[in-house]
Formats: sequence, structure tokens, C-alpha cells
Amino acid sequence: MRFQSFSSSCRNQVARFARGLHPAWQRALNAALPNLCALCGNLSHKTLCDGCDAAYWNEHRLRCTVCAEPLPASRWIAGALYRCADCVSEPPSFDASFALADYRAPLDTLAVGLKFRARLMLARDFAQRLARLAEDNWHDAAERPDVIAPVPLAGRRLVERGYNQAWQIARPLARALGVRSDATLLERTLDTAPQSRLHLDARRQNVSRAFRVTRTVRGLHVGLVDDVMTSGATLEALAQTLKAAGARRVTNFVALRTPKN
Repeated sequence: MRFQSFSSSCRNQVARFARGLHPAWQRALNAALPNLCALCGNLSHKTLCDGCDAAYWNEHRLRCTVCAEPLPASRWIAGALYRCADCVSEPPSFDASFALADYRAPLDTLAVGLKFRARLMLARDFAQRLARLAEDNWHDAAERPDVIAPVPLAGRRLVERGYNQAWQIARPLARALGVRSDATLLERTLDTAPQSRLHLDARRQNVSRAFRVTRTVRGLHVGLVDDVMTSGATLEALAQTLKAAGARRVTNFVALRTPKN
């Protein structure tokens, strides 16, 4: 532990020195200096060390292509488009969802670290993984969004936190996909109660009229970004708002997905 603290201290001192260098030297120095793995704390040149990456991120789960709910592996058929029973019987307003993994230990600590502890380097890692996941699953250019937007925070929460974790993911995701991003395309007009404190029906009512579109989206494919998708009520409300404003398609990009059951 003392070695890790010493390494972290040394890295911080060198990083401060690097900020005065030419950007090309900054990038080279950052690549050469090790970080501490966000999960196990071992030295790593990436956000997660190779061991944690292999153990926790390589989760090959069949998911509903609409809401990203995990599905039984027995339903896997190559090339098929899958929908869970809920999305078949009552399709949501959004058209597709990408999720990296289930919201479970220890990956849940990454979402908590980004959201409440300002570990912003995790957002870039989420974005890079989401971009690869989307690219691997898209069949044609029409599936690529025209614009990427974050789930907006209420003004009070944004001031308290100092950043929107969804925007921290959305901006590098858009860059990786080669599309534009817009931090203020969507606005939260009501300061609603935290979704985590409510049951499913209350979550839907809580956000049903909480958003508005600030610019024209008619005919556009909009990508929505959030760190965690639980019930999907917030993303559903945003998709309804976008579709009412004329959006052609809505795709969700979320780092972690809480299974329904």
C-alpha cells in the first residue's frame, strides 16, 4: 500500500510538470506513466489492469436489442435481433440500447466512483468500450446516430456535483464514433426526486414530464447516454420527448444495466 501511495504521489508530481510541456510530450509522458487499476489498485497503464479487464468486462451476455435486458443464453441464434417479452408486448419509445455489463459488484464501484467521486477517467473508458460495442453490432451506417446527448441533470444537482457524469461519457463516445455531441440538446425542467428511492411506477411518473428538447431534432437519430440504466424510466421519458419533437430514432448508450429480475 505504501508503494502504491508513493507511486501515485510521484505520478502526480510528474504530471504537474508535464502540464507545462508541449501537448505531444504530455501525451507521451501520460502513456509512459502507470496508473492504479480502478478496481484492484495494482499498477496499470490502463484504467483497469489486464487481470480485472479479463475477469469483469469480458461478459458475453445475450441482451434484448431494445432495452439491453439480459436474456437466457439458450435463446442465442447467430444474426438474430432479440427482444425481451416486455419489449415485444409493450415496445418502449426508444429503439435500441447498448450496455457494457450488468450493474453488479465489483463493476458497480466504477459507476459510483464516476458519479460521486469525480473519477472522470472512468468516463473515457466507458466511452471507448461503448464505441467498440456499437461498432461491432451495427450492420449499416443508418444505425449510427446523428447526434449524441447526455441525460441532463437538474441545475441544483449539476451545481452540487460540478459535472454531469453522462456528459463525461457522451463527449468522448461521440468523438470515437465520429458524430457530433450536444451537452444541452435536452434540458431537465423539473428537479425530480432521485430515481433510486422510488419503485417502478413512481419512477415513470417522476420523470414523465421532466424534460424538453432545446433544438430541432426532426428526422434525426439521437443517441442518449447515461452511466446506469435501472428501470429505463428516465430514458423512456426522454425518448418520448424526442419522438414527440420529431426524432426519427433513439438509441441508448449506458455503461451498466440493472437486470429487471
